[in-house]
This record gives sequence, C-alpha cells and structure tokens, in this order.
Amino acid sequence: MSETNMRMVVVAGAAGRMGQTLLRSIHASEGMKIHAALERPDSPALGKDAGELCGIGPIGVPITADPLQALLKADALIDFTSPASTVEFAGLAAQARIVHVIGTTGCSPEDDEKIKAAARHARIVKSGNMSLGVNLLGVLVRQAAQALSAQGWDIEVLEMHHNKKVDAPSGTALLLGMEAAKGRGVKLGEHAVRTRDGHTGAREQGTIGFATLRGGGVVGDHSVIFASETEMVTLSHRANDRALFAEGALAAVRWAIDKKPGFYDMLDVLGFGK
Repeated sequence: MSETNMRMVVVAGAAGRMGQTLLRSIHASEGMKIHAALERPDSPALGKDAGELCGIGPIGVPITADPLQALLKADALIDFTSPASTVEFAGLAAQARIVHVIGTTGCSPEDDEKIKAAARHARIVKSGNMSLGVNLLGVLVRQAAQALSAQGWDIEVLEMHHNKKVDAPSGTALLLGMEAAKGRGVKLGEHAVRTRDGHTGAREQGTIGFATLRGGGVVGDHSVIFASETEMVTLSHRANDRALFAEGALAAVRWAIDKKPGFYDMLDVLGFGK
C-alpha cells in the first residue's frame, strides 16, 4: 500500500505495556503506520524512539508529550490511558475531527458525558474491553439473562487481573454486568452488589453480584455465572495476550474511519449495534 493510503495512527500512553503492544501491532498491520507516540510530560521515555522502546527497531518517531503536534495530520488516536487524560484527548480529537478509540477504564459518568459531547465532532469508539471475543460474550450474556428469568436464577460476575490494575471491578466486568442488566430489563446501578463483607444476610433476589480477584500477571479472566437451585451455567473468556486488545482497537479504527461523528462501542464494530 502506498504511503498516501496509509492510516496514520497516534498511540497515547506509548511507553506502557499496552502502549508498546499497540505500537508493535500497528507496525505489523497492513495499511497503518505509527504517526506519533504520546506520553505524559514527566515520562522518562520522552525523546526515545518509539520503535526502539517497543522492540521493533528505530522508526524515526520520538515519544512526545505534545498532543497538538502529534495529532496534526493524524487519522486516529488509540488511547488506553487514564480517565482525566482520555477526557482531554477526546476534546482534542473533536478539534482534529479524527477517530478516537478508547480502551481506558474507570471513567466516571461525568467523564463519559464529556466524551460523548466530543463525539459530536469526533468518531469515538469506547469500550471497557476492546477484545472482539469479550464483546461477543457480552451479547451472549444479555441473551442468557433474558432467557433465564430473575425468579430462581442469580447472576454473579467474576473477574481476575494482574496485581498492578488500579480499578475494580474491571471495565470488562462492568460491561458484562451491564449486558446482564439489559437482558433483565433493569438498571445495573440499582441492582449491582460490588462488595460483601461480614454478616451480609441472604442474597437479595434479582441482584447482579461482582467478585474481584487480583494477582500476578493475569491479563484478564472473566466469567458470568447463572445459578439456580438445581443447575449452573457459566459463560467465560480468558485473555492470554494483550495483543488481542490491540487487534480489537485496530479493528475499531478500520471500522470508524469512514463513519459519521458519533459515540460508538465495540458492539457497533461487530455489527450488533442498536
């Protein structure tokens, strides 16, 4: 593919584990090129060659803390950073009229409102998990929750991640819980049980429980358990390599590149959008 037809992609949080995975995936992807690599102003990686940092060799793209310069002539920004940074990047993506793929978790409702406002001018794809498999799992969870009535079937979402993850429950667990709530026709915020400690009493009927585990280098394990008095159904997904999140993010870029400005998620990318 000629240089003029390449999609120019910017990676935010480029020095982190996910950022480096994204850099390697973009470099290996036909039709895409690393346009810029962003890091926070106090990062020790500033000025280093992004290719050397992620192990693919020099590519002539120094890591920078200047998002305005980085987004100049870019087609897309992929962002697995922090809520505050993501909100800022969304505003800049709106100004630049580009694709903004967001894998950041832990965003508050207020953050999401700001991101959705930016989607009036940017094509934003945001998901608690960029994995195509996890998002397909979400569809199955919604269908199972709808099929298995609240009367007699309890729902529990179990997740485990590496010991450096800072938010809990994970964005993926919340995504799956949200799909279960949609299947039941209820609001997750009114039915979620996130913690249990001490003498809790009997489980309240119709609630959706969350259990969080942290340890080692686990990339991501998620299960949704449907339990009745006589049987149990478990739907699960295991992530073995962060590359799967990068693959999903690149699929989102390809899908969104010719779409109208708007706020999308990975179900739209998979063709399960509303």
